[in-house]
Amino acid sequence: MTEKAGPYEVIVVGGGAAGLSAALVLGRARRRTLVVDAGEPRNAPAAHMQGYLSRDGMPPAEFLAVGRAEIARYGVELVRDRAVDATLGEDFAVRLAGDGTTGAGRTVHARQLVVATGLRDELPPVPGLAGRFGRDVLHCPYCHGWEVRDQAFGVLATTAASVHQALMVSQWSKDVTLFLHAVAEAELTGEDLRRLAAAGVRVVPGEVAGLAVEDDRLTGVRLADGSVHDREVLFVAPRAVPRTDLLARLGAEMNETPFGTYPMVDGRGLTTVPGLWAAGNASGFAEQVVNAASRGYRAGAAINGELLMADLDTAASH
Repeated sequence: MTEKAGPYEVIVVGGGAAGLSAALVLGRARRRTLVVDAGEPRNAPAAHMQGYLSRDGMPPAEFLAVGRAEIARYGVELVRDRAVDATLGEDFAVRLAGDGTTGAGRTVHARQLVVATGLRDELPPVPGLAGRFGRDVLHCPYCHGWEVRDQAFGVLATTAASVHQALMVSQWSKDVTLFLHAVAEAELTGEDLRRLAAAGVRVVPGEVAGLAVEDDRLTGVRLADGSVHDREVLFVAPRAVPRTDLLARLGAEMNETPFGTYPMVDGRGLTTVPGLWAAGNASGFAEQVVNAASRGYRAGAAINGELLMADLDTAASH
């Protein structure tokens, strides 16, 4: 089934902080807007989100529920579905997956398209790591550091850059151990070693084979040689996998970074394809919830202006 050219002026793919924020601005600007939400927020494993002024400590699911209720007040439509393809002709055509019971899903159209599909975290293949992610296996001290302050920290090195993570988390605990795991000691520079020593971070070579858990709490890190180092929290840097397929298919120019491939955007979030926008973690690696919401707001306001001026120019030419 195809829903040609309207009723939508803007389609927002992604129902997280960035997508909902863009939709809120657009709804308040009286733009006919559709949000397509696959329901896969990056921060789903976390019990609370932190550092968002006035929302500090709020459960992520509650935050999204409030956001969905807010956009509904302004007539924004939200569908629980997955955008599986997008093309650009006279307008943007976005094909949805549908519910799987009636074949292919419908195709919806709009004048402008916002991609706010975020990213997923790919954890190192250490047994037990994924099951505790967001609880006592953590990645961001700004997100979780206060809640685990002064506990015994471990840091699982995935690359030599993990030294930076170990140094950062030492702000929240003076009991930090860096487990080199697959990183050779020779990869650490003299500056690395000096800073680690100055921060009081212990360095333990050897591969990490798993975690020690008692009563559903992390109690230690187990090395391949069988030794166990008592730890209460383990920080790890997942590999970021951006969900930017739609942007690439639509011809947006992409930029290779150490943290994945992201679209080139201007300060408002506009890609190199006119009418195609990226917001939140679909536009960059380091967007926390509050930053993602800001990016969505900025894109939404810019889109409204673009649509308004285009309509005025059309009217003036007739």
